[in-house]
Amino acid sequence: MTMAWYGHLKFFGKNGHQAALWLIVLFSWGLAFFEYCFQVPANRIGFAENGGPFTLVQLKVIQEAITLVVFMLFSILFFKNVHFTVNHIIGFAFLIVAVYFIFKK
Repeated sequence: MTMAWYGHLKFFGKNGHQAALWLIVLFSWGLAFFEYCFQVPANRIGFAENGGPFTLVQLKVIQEAITLVVFMLFSILFFKNVHFTVNHIIGFAFLIVAVYFIFKK
């Protein structure tokens, strides 16, 4: 999803190839489709009411934590002008603390 949501800013932005917005939306939806092909079954399998180990809230927090890590790596690799500040790191740390409390029994 990170590539679908933010990749067009790098590859179809002012310094990249120009494309019509509708074409960028279709391209992004095409990329997102493949993630949904994995995410939806994973949620169904992992959901406690379907026999999995996680509650609905836990599934969402897992997804957000993974998304944050992927976004950070994506930003560092593809957007050389993005710099994470102490405020960003503190905010990310609070999200990790949130994961701890969501999973704490």
